[in-house]
Amino acid sequence: MFTERSELVADDDPVRGYGVAVTPGREGPLVFVAGYGEPNRLYARDGDRFVDTACGIVADGTRHGMGVCAADLDADGCEEVYVHNCAKGVDGGGDPDLLLNRLESERYRWTDLFALDVNADRLDVRAGRSVAALDRLGTGRYGVAVSGYAAPLAFYEIGDDGEITDMADAVGLEVDGGCRSLLAVPHCSGEGDLFAGVERGPNRLFRNEGGHYDRADGSAALSDPAGDTRGAALVDEGDRFAFAVGNEGGPNRLLRQSRDGRFADAAPPALRDTGRVRTVVAADFDNDGREELFFNASGEPNRLFAREGERDTDDACWQRIDPGPAAEPDGFGTGAVAADIDGDGVLELIVVHGEVAGQPISVYKDPNATVEGWVRIRPTTRHGAPARGAVIRLETADGDQRRTVDAGGGCLCQTEPVAHFGLGGATPIRADVRWPDGRERTLTDLAANTEISVEHPSQTPASTGTRRGHGQADGGRRTVGSDGRHVSR
Repeated sequence: MFTERSELVADDDPVRGYGVAVTPGREGPLVFVAGYGEPNRLYARDGDRFVDTACGIVADGTRHGMGVCAADLDADGCEEVYVHNCAKGVDGGGDPDLLLNRLESERYRWTDLFALDVNADRLDVRAGRSVAALDRLGTGRYGVAVSGYAAPLAFYEIGDDGEITDMADAVGLEVDGGCRSLLAVPHCSGEGDLFAGVERGPNRLFRNEGGHYDRADGSAALSDPAGDTRGAALVDEGDRFAFAVGNEGGPNRLLRQSRDGRFADAAPPALRDTGRVRTVVAADFDNDGREELFFNASGEPNRLFAREGERDTDDACWQRIDPGPAAEPDGFGTGAVAADIDGDGVLELIVVHGEVAGQPISVYKDPNATVEGWVRIRPTTRHGAPARGAVIRLETADGDQRRTVDAGGGCLCQTEPVAHFGLGGATPIRADVRWPDGRERTLTDLAANTEISVEHPSQTPASTGTRRGHGQADGGRRTVGSDGRHVSR
């Protein structure tokens, strides 16, 4: 399915990295790669390629980066980047984390909020794993859940003076043991729930009840105490989301939720047996209107699955397909994300390695994906930052699709804050956008091959946005007026 497009990254030096996150930049997406015992990378667009712009505290080659995510923690309209570091394995200790605050007035100039005097005793030091962003109160001001091996889950929020406070006990987020994976989900309340994947122990699902998190009983299939959970992703199955969960030592799962809130494993045999999984990515790489599932493994071939059969029915089954060079049989993959980094309406797959030794970052793309059949929707918070955790339902002539704006994608990683829909030749009809606070907006009179920014309903009576046509860079966007195409509900 894929061909290699690693030339999009300007250097091919081996990188020992783990997590990767994508956040908006001035001239396009910024791709942050957490370096393990070597400098972090911050790739930005320079012409047709991406070059590493990291320097100073962003590069910081003295620490051992693991999980990474981006979100607007201080409600200034610009995302911060949280880097969860690790040095001494399960015994804890080692490197303090970074919370990188971008100074928007200066291009790619950052400061570490943990270095402020007010946070002198707040430095997080643990055996780092994953990070996820949660807008628990629906205000557009995010906190970050931070999982550490053999350490309690932390949940950090920032005060107006930059003070960082661990709110985990106060808000009910309690996970002990080897918590490897954090996945922000809309499953239960629809307003910022959290799945915690645990190694050699039961997984947890937390339901957001007005800003406090309560344990939800998701069934034995979800808790899966023998599963050794690593990667996890939300995947669209037409009328619902399912959890795709990748395990290290046990069968992988495809967890579907019933009306009573409990989960059952619907993984077919081929998907259940996929090996040493690290990260799971759900994305529509070929723009056919259905997501594929990519299982990134370490020390054995990666796997790719596509959903075949009648759309929007349980009869549509997941089949293993050939990923081409993205199989990487000699790769030691750690992190992976999907993002349209070259701006042509087709998603790239970015794979980072580092489990054993440094390997070059890989970029893959489906050469047969249509560039004439997609819609991309970027909802923003009331402060103007990406609305991570928002849910978008797109209605087309062939049926409905659902996406979430990624707030934390399972193991170590976080993808771009965009809902990407392939159309598969269908005509888009309308899109319903739901923010983490429950507010909604409907977009009508949609056109294919456009990227639309949608403001929070508190900002304007009728949303304005930007559209980008096929082949245009970000600078080619044009403004869409409030002409009835964006209608408040």
